[in-house]
Amino acid sequence: MNTITDTNFSFPGQQSVYKGKVREVYTLKDGLLIMVATDRLSAFDVVMPKGIPYKGQILNQIATKMMEATKDTVPNWLMATPDPNVAIGSACEPFKVEMVIRGYLSGHAAREYKAGKRMLCGVAMPEGMRENDKFPEPIITPATKAEKGNHDEDISKGDILKRGIVSNEDYEVLEDYTKALFKRGSEIASQRGLILVDTKYEFGKTKDGEIVLIDEIHTPDSSRYFYAEGYEERQSRGEAQRQLSKEFVRQWLISNGFQGLEGQAVPEMSDEYIETVSDRYIELYENITGEPFVKADISNIEERIESNVLDSLKAFQKA
Repeated sequence: MNTITDTNFSFPGQQSVYKGKVREVYTLKDGLLIMVATDRLSAFDVVMPKGIPYKGQILNQIATKMMEATKDTVPNWLMATPDPNVAIGSACEPFKVEMVIRGYLSGHAAREYKAGKRMLCGVAMPEGMRENDKFPEPIITPATKAEKGNHDEDISKGDILKRGIVSNEDYEVLEDYTKALFKRGSEIASQRGLILVDTKYEFGKTKDGEIVLIDEIHTPDSSRYFYAEGYEERQSRGEAQRQLSKEFVRQWLISNGFQGLEGQAVPEMSDEYIETVSDRYIELYENITGEPFVKADISNIEERIESNVLDSLKAFQKA
């Protein structure tokens, strides 16, 4: 099946292109930003060699739906979604931190806890917890990009302020927005029979100085979900929780000797395995949104994207 793993568009008024691990961002001179969600798969901050069919569409459409559902809680950058893989919105100056919030001891936090650590990003984690236990209150554990490489690094609120990465005034807004979004996201998840375990939010500042939510929100790439049904029983028996996230990919990589560490080679993903990953992402979409997934035409993805974006830009100009 066709996938889109790289783009090379030249849109009218284009000023710059930024290529992240999954998304490619085109900035136009009129203050518009075009974000293309590719089918690239990233795990342990490493991009896998092959794309996953429909993954970009799934991420973009979940993020779009969640931004629409939370815009009354926190303002966001989104203005239009002219293509299944594309979002258009206001260009912002991004804050150089990711606001990670955790309601449960899972993933990275659980791995740190098992290693004997009881502080994460300057936040204390209670003694006596088991993996996937709920925290008494959600904890915010920010991350920032390493100066070298593309890895995310844990950082405390104190270090963020001391190093001047974010001002104290702005950080208070980021904290409040993060808590409000997590509360709203947890309510939406509960309506779907899910538990929002942890997630990350990214924010930016518009040219008018307004802090808004940018990038993705509540997707399986940025979030971890458990099925609510049977959660308590599985915890009481010490069993693994049924998850909706890309943790299944991480576990497959770990079982094949890869955790993104220096000297480790990415294991080969067969076409059959890639198809199962695509199917899992579709399952994630349908469970998170409560709607059936409609596959877009992927016969010529780049041509489709370019045509839809150009039509949208013409509409913006007329407006």
